[in-house]
This record gives sequence, structure tokens and C-alpha cells, in this order.
Amino acid sequence: MKTFILMTKLSPEVASQMKERAKIGKTWLDKVKEKCPEVKFLAHYGLLGSYDFCDIYEAPDEETAAKVSMISMANGAFSAESWIAIPYKRIVELASEI
Repeated sequence: MKTFILMTKLSPEVASQMKERAKIGKTWLDKVKEKCPEVKFLAHYGLLGSYDFCDIYEAPDEETAAKVSMISMANGAFSAESWIAIPYKRIVELASEI
């Protein structure tokens, strides 16, 4: 499994629904579990800045990660980016090969 970072910015309409946040989040997570059952979430953070949420998860491939981002976009995200995360030790190994 590969590790991905999902950076999400909510649409203004969804962001303004503070009291519905738990329900909206559960709906999103249920949809991800239904469409991508192989995805394993490792951490979920709310952010104060350019993005509203950061999720760290494992998925078998980039196509599955793309589906997670698409599900986010279909469920109220203004933007959703899935980034591949490479362990630092592996980055150092790759750098030594250059």
C-alpha cells in the first residue's frame, strides 16, 4: 500500500454549515468506504489556513487515490488534492542514487 495525503478545501456553501460538519464528514467517509473499501485512513486533521482538512491514508495505487479526491469533490469540496507521500528514509536513498 502507498501512503497519500489528501488536502481538502471546502466549498463556501459547505464551509458555512458548521453545525452540519459531522454529518457531512460521515456521509463523505461512508461514500469512500463504499467505493474504495481498500483505503485505510491513518489520520484526519482540521486545519486553519489554505486548506480545511488533511487526511493521511493508504491506498493500493494512484487511481484509487484519485477516486478519493473525486468523491471529495462530489461531496462539497471546492478542491481536493491527493499527494503521494514517500518516507524520508526512501527520499535519502533516492538522493544518493543521483
